[in-house]
Amino acid sequence: MKLIIIVYLILISLTNALAEPKINAPTAILMDHNSGKVLFERDADHQIYPASMTKIMTAIVVFDLLKEDKIKLSDEVIVSENAWRMSKSGFSSMFIMLNDKVTIEDLLRGIIVVSGNDACVALAEGVAGSESAFADMMNEKAELIGLTNTNFTNSSGINDPDNYSTVRDIAYMSKYLIDNYPDYYEYFKETEFTWDRTGGDPIKQGNRNPLLYKRIGADGIKTGYLAVEKYSLASSIIGKERRLIAVGSGFTTKQARSDESARMFRWALRNTNTYEIAKENEPKFKFKTWLGKEDFVEGVVKEDIYITIFKKELKNFKVFLEYNGPIKAPIKKDQEIGNLIIETPSDETIKFPIYSAKKIKKVNFFKSLFLSFNYMIWGDA
Repeated sequence: MKLIIIVYLILISLTNALAEPKINAPTAILMDHNSGKVLFERDADHQIYPASMTKIMTAIVVFDLLKEDKIKLSDEVIVSENAWRMSKSGFSSMFIMLNDKVTIEDLLRGIIVVSGNDACVALAEGVAGSESAFADMMNEKAELIGLTNTNFTNSSGINDPDNYSTVRDIAYMSKYLIDNYPDYYEYFKETEFTWDRTGGDPIKQGNRNPLLYKRIGADGIKTGYLAVEKYSLASSIIGKERRLIAVGSGFTTKQARSDESARMFRWALRNTNTYEIAKENEPKFKFKTWLGKEDFVEGVVKEDIYITIFKKELKNFKVFLEYNGPIKAPIKKDQEIGNLIIETPSDETIKFPIYSAKKIKKVNFFKSLFLSFNYMIWGDA
């Protein structure tokens, strides 16, 4: 017999269609980090030149190498002429010098905090042998994490028609970095970096992310600028116990980049809520067993489940369990025993499998016979 059990029901009443955040950027996206729900988008799959937002993937590739112990933060890279010339050509720079020995950690800060193109080339050459080989690594990673409209030809984001992405892909790339490298992500919220350069006074530069200096909970991630693309920004904040990610490109000025990005975040916090439904491998559901040595088996999901909804939705938000029960023993650990089903007003029905949290043995033959006989006479009392 299929049982559908209503766990809880949230009623949300409402009124009019929700107005979009007031921004002028031609392409933008805003998403809840935990649920992955896109809260606002404008031409989010339009191909853009990502400029220095490219450096997000540069960091991801290096973070992978660090996690795999193929390199260490203390390892040193010798600065090539290619890398040094990037600091002489008018690009944003860390100002490394030819033949300098620079640690990977300093180069990472030079990339993440001050957006140094010279640091990008030095690091790419240091870990991959050449910048083109490093770009191949970037593209392999992009494909692995599902970025379908992205291609990289360099590590810094300098203008190249074949170095392209979309704000949607950059949002997913940012989410991937935040999820998979929480310790290294701390670099993105540093507001300044001082490079104790060879043959000169130390150079202190501030982080170019303008949201770090606003009181909105920002902690990353990366700015960009190209004359052909104007100003861009991938950013993330933590507010009201949730994380949001926004990416915009084509902002007309630095001030517009800052103001419009902040406006998207405030709009999301004002108009939406995110709810935690279940945590990965945390027993939260109980199912009645049949012929088991225990009367109930606990169920778990295999991923964190969050739902983001607009505060002024018209219809009902429902969360319920569905299973064929009682569940007959023996029950294996991690056996699929039911489904968690979520129905929201604006999305299709979402279904998550539920698995047994532990092994449940079957009672012995005589106990089984007794229970079966008892059931035939008295029913499931």
